[in-house]
Amino acid sequence: MKPGSTSGVHLLRNATVFLTVGETTFLVDPLFAPPEQLPPIEDTPNDRRNPLVPLPDMELSYDAVVVTHRHVDHFDERAKEELDSKVPLFCQPEDETEFVHDGFTDVRPVSDNISFRGVTIYRTPGQHGHGDLAKQMGPVSGFVFEVDRTIYLAGDTVWYDAVERTISQFTPDMIVLNGGEARFNYGEPITMGIDDIAAVRDIATGTLVVVHMEAINHCLLTREQLRKSVDDITVPEDGESVTF
Repeated sequence: MKPGSTSGVHLLRNATVFLTVGETTFLVDPLFAPPEQLPPIEDTPNDRRNPLVPLPDMELSYDAVVVTHRHVDHFDERAKEELDSKVPLFCQPEDETEFVHDGFTDVRPVSDNISFRGVTIYRTPGQHGHGDLAKQMGPVSGFVFEVDRTIYLAGDTVWYDAVERTISQFTPDMIVLNGGEARFNYGEPITMGIDDIAAVRDIATGTLVVVHMEAINHCLLTREQLRKSVDDITVPEDGESVTF
């Protein structure tokens, strides 16, 4: 993807995915840095440099870019340099000014919903952690992509009432969650862990895909641990596709 026209998600690494809906492919949260080029996320249980693993070797072919938020593991300097500045770029309204400052000329902030090539894109709420830590992490968003099928990309969020409402409202055919149970040396995790993902599985009727794992130093939950703990989910390896 655009290794193909089948709807679904193709994981590159971390939260960087190709998401294809109908005939349209979106590149989501581009993290292009080579291994160990970025410093570790600070005040976390280890000091490994990021990213932990390389990008799969594949053609980068897409119609538009979506950035859920501007943390460095979702949009880095290498992506800013390599992306075409004219590419349609969808983001949360809070990030519009910074993308324009970066030189992108077709920035399309999504306040509620917007259409692109027959796909309706809805912005959905997210909560990047719990309590005061979530406030410190700043605004984050998820997105729903709707055409013949519906894909809900939850973004960096934990399980909370707004995620449940989004699933109830859209009844997505596929849900893409950011797992990894990322955390600091203090506070609760800031992305989904086993209990969060199990809660989504309990109410979701569609395919459940978990990414954002084993690529950044503060993401401690492994694929193997998650697969053993939650049934009826798909946890792709880097470079793997999941289709309807």
